[in-house]
Amino acid sequence: MEPISAPRGTNDVYPPESAAWNELEAHARAIAGRFGYGEIRTPMFEATELFVRGVGETTDIVEKEMYTFLDKGGRSMTLRPEWTAPVVRAVLQHKLLANGSLRLYYIGPFFRYERPQAGRYRQANQFGIECLGFAGPEADVEVMQIASALVARYGISDARLEVNTIGDAVCRPAYRDALLSHFLPQRAELSEDSQRRLERNPLRILDSKAPEDAPFIASAPTFLDTLCPACAEHFAAIRAYLDAVGLPYHVNPRLVRGFDYYTRTVFECSSRALGAQSALFGGGRYDGLFESLGGPPTPAVGFGLGLERFLMVVKATRGDERPPRRGFQAIALGAPSRIRLVPIVAALRQLGDVPAYIDYADRKLTAHFKTADRNGARYALIMGDDELAAGHVVLRDLETRQDRRVPAASAPEDTARALVEATA
Repeated sequence: MEPISAPRGTNDVYPPESAAWNELEAHARAIAGRFGYGEIRTPMFEATELFVRGVGETTDIVEKEMYTFLDKGGRSMTLRPEWTAPVVRAVLQHKLLANGSLRLYYIGPFFRYERPQAGRYRQANQFGIECLGFAGPEADVEVMQIASALVARYGISDARLEVNTIGDAVCRPAYRDALLSHFLPQRAELSEDSQRRLERNPLRILDSKAPEDAPFIASAPTFLDTLCPACAEHFAAIRAYLDAVGLPYHVNPRLVRGFDYYTRTVFECSSRALGAQSALFGGGRYDGLFESLGGPPTPAVGFGLGLERFLMVVKATRGDERPPRRGFQAIALGAPSRIRLVPIVAALRQLGDVPAYIDYADRKLTAHFKTADRNGARYALIMGDDELAAGHVVLRDLETRQDRRVPAASAPEDTARALVEATA
């Protein structure tokens, strides 16, 4: 019988790699908490209409990348391809803004049918922030600070934050007309997707990755040329606040985002650690999304950070740097020693906040040490017939290779406490 593999575009996460995931998620939660954000969790599938109305019919996600199916009731459902629309749906459904503005974060999977490549999977994971109910530029800068704090925590020194503004309903029609005037004479030379989008939504052409579109996008007019006074003032204030909080940035007038719900502020942070420039996080303001989903006008801004891509950049930046050794590896040389060590290990797991490992197999001492190295244990607890007879356990520091003898008390809890004190 042939073994079954994971679906293409998905991956399994297991030790020791899962430790890096746990660390990243813990840092993300801690940073979000420092800024006053609480966690939200939404279903992994939603009504398809949520994403068609929220993300936009002409986006690549809706046109090409969604996992959509009919449930047994004949309803069209879609695996969550992004997080913001589900968060807004939940906020509206449960009237979470009834008591004022709201700060939320999320961590979890999303699903897109796209060609698997480095850092991109059909099931991927994201950490994100949604700052709801704040219209001012201060909120835009706050969410950029959160994402940048996580990047700084990992010492990604070449990270580059880029910001732009894409206007609003007041100034966007003029920009649409400017794009049409620019792209229409080149229509025959554009990619098939861009030709189709030219009349429906020419802004989507700016997000095209097709090489034949690149020269025409490079020479296209920018949003900065057609901003209304209110949008220009908002963007100027963002730049002033970024300067005030000391967050370096670059204005990129070509920067757009791939969703239709964005308005005014957009931003992205990239690194070249993987060899080519790749996004670490991206986001922006989406003041019209609540209305498009049947809610009241509500200002909002947020970002998303892909965990897979971020961890790849961290590894490329740090190399194969291993985390510091932690905890104990109990090594029993024979069944009598194992009977004595198992309760001591159980007591260690009750006492301390570091791991305590034990291999129950009868193996040579060198094999046990290899297991300790693989587990990243700092100390080995060695007990054989000689130690049993002498009434002690050998405590070996696996970094310095120095040994100490710790009395093995009759009560396992007393021995565990002595071991913890000896390694404090």
